[in-house]
Amino acid sequence: MWALQDAGLTPVVKASVDRYNKDSDNKATLSTYINDAYKQKIQVAMGSPNAPDVFFNWGGGNLAQFVQADQVEPLDDTLAKKPEVRDAFLANVMDTAKIDGKQYGLPMTGTQPVIFFYNKAVFTAAGVQPPKTYPEFLKLVDTFKSKKVTPIALPGSQGWTELMYAEYFLDRIGGPEKFAAIAKSGGAAWQDPAVVKALQMCQDLAKMGAFGTNFASINYDNAGASKLLATGKAAMFLMGTWEYPNQLTNNPAFAKKDLGWFPFPTVPGGVGEPGNLVGNPSNYFSVASGSKNKDAAIDYLTTTVASDAYIDDLIKSGAVPATKGADAKLAGKPNAEFNTDVYKMVSTAPAFAQSWDQAVSPDVAKRLLSNLQKLFLQQMTAQAFADDMAQAQ
Repeated sequence: MWALQDAGLTPVVKASVDRYNKDSDNKATLSTYINDAYKQKIQVAMGSPNAPDVFFNWGGGNLAQFVQADQVEPLDDTLAKKPEVRDAFLANVMDTAKIDGKQYGLPMTGTQPVIFFYNKAVFTAAGVQPPKTYPEFLKLVDTFKSKKVTPIALPGSQGWTELMYAEYFLDRIGGPEKFAAIAKSGGAAWQDPAVVKALQMCQDLAKMGAFGTNFASINYDNAGASKLLATGKAAMFLMGTWEYPNQLTNNPAFAKKDLGWFPFPTVPGGVGEPGNLVGNPSNYFSVASGSKNKDAAIDYLTTTVASDAYIDDLIKSGAVPATKGADAKLAGKPNAEFNTDVYKMVSTAPAFAQSWDQAVSPDVAKRLLSNLQKLFLQQMTAQAFADDMAQAQ
């Protein structure tokens, strides 16, 4: 088995392997790799005699490339015989590992939607409340600018942090079908009017000073943007839910007293459902089609990731499981208010779109993130962005 090296997740997977080996004649071994090394290693190994039997993946375009090369085993027949495993997971999370109608992976990590975090003390001092609509949101931007507070922390030295705005604007304007068309075929789907409008809204937000003047020099990895929020120098921060444990670790007093959260606002006239989410529905385990131990690999997968022991370990690690009814398990546990709210958002979301840079091929993702940085810095128009991506994909 191959998986990412992750301080929170690796002990969960390792414990599942130990339990499986104790109760089975088959013996599994786990190898873990850091992120970039894993991406290169799995690309080379898949389809070769060195491919792992069970492998970690991000679903979406990342998984589709292996499916299209006939390197992944479909799980539909197995799940038909074990409906309790298939039905254990939230449907909108399972969808990210479904390619051309077939299921090729099962969720093996917690779910991580993107939401707005905010500083309650800064909001209280300004006499304002979290917004529900985009016009209300824009009024907040003006309010905080007038008070010399950066409205939104943005670690813009990394394009993936800007991608979240494009994802939500397109969802709220055109619904999840617009990006689904891009992920499926690219090309002209990038030039859809809703895409151009969403990109223009990103650029307009930057132009009006919503992110301050030095966002291009701020980095997420050194907690620069997180600190701006925690110290009250910024009022809001759009980020994945992994930001919550970051704040608990780095700014515990702020996290316990003044850290709030709210969903991305609705856009008047848009067709996207208010409860739609973007982010990381989950990560997945899949089985290599060329595995010499295919039956054992499928047996491990279908007997572990939906089990009570695995879900309990995920919760202990601080994750929010993508299984139905997990809210009952989260109650009374540490950080129950935040984790239960996240679970409620995910379990009731009409759609949960995977982050675009994980849903398209690595080459397209690289160009996408580069163009986003140019867009936010007013170095590329929304139409030029769309035209360039149509040519790239």
